[in-house]
Amino acid sequence: MRTDIVAGAVFPDYELTDHRGKRRKLSDLQGPDPMILVLSRGGFCPKDRRQAEGLVQLHHEMEVGYSRLVTISTDNMLLTNEYRDGVGAHWTFLSDPGRKVQKDLDIAEYTDPEHNPMIPHVIVLEPGLVIFKVYNGYWFFGRPTIEELRQDLRAVLKKCRPDWDITRPELKAAWERGEHDGFYPYGKTYGQVFREQE
Repeated sequence: MRTDIVAGAVFPDYELTDHRGKRRKLSDLQGPDPMILVLSRGGFCPKDRRQAEGLVQLHHEMEVGYSRLVTISTDNMLLTNEYRDGVGAHWTFLSDPGRKVQKDLDIAEYTDPEHNPMIPHVIVLEPGLVIFKVYNGYWFFGRPTIEELRQDLRAVLKKCRPDWDITRPELKAAWERGEHDGFYPYGKTYGQVFREQE
């Protein structure tokens, strides 16, 4: 992994094709929310499939917790869709058969020349693609557990949500004065928020 991909740095805003054939930038997929980014070997890998199966339940929690989940693999679009459907995932999968991410981040898995995948990583991102934590998943148990990801999301959300502790007297006073911009959805309508998620 490149030496500049560390906590506090900004992750590159890659633009790739999603599982439906639409070009998507990571920043657009993230919007104003925390995001877990999975850099996957691909659907051929039983470890990646097992990890994705575990993420299905967490994704349900992330949807109500206003957090995003994205997977990138070196699979082509057909294999990306088979991988996504095969594990029952409903989050965005990005296809990178040209290995743009793998090359740019210097994470070619040189021990598998047949598939030429990425070394798997999970990256927890604060809003603005700011790196919170990086997990190297070459070995399955190097990957974060679902509970570790929950704890990471809790820490990131506590850091980026000004209304995290709604019991603070100054927040209640602001609300009562009609100052609602400091509360989710932070000056936007819910319609705007939902449109940004598409």
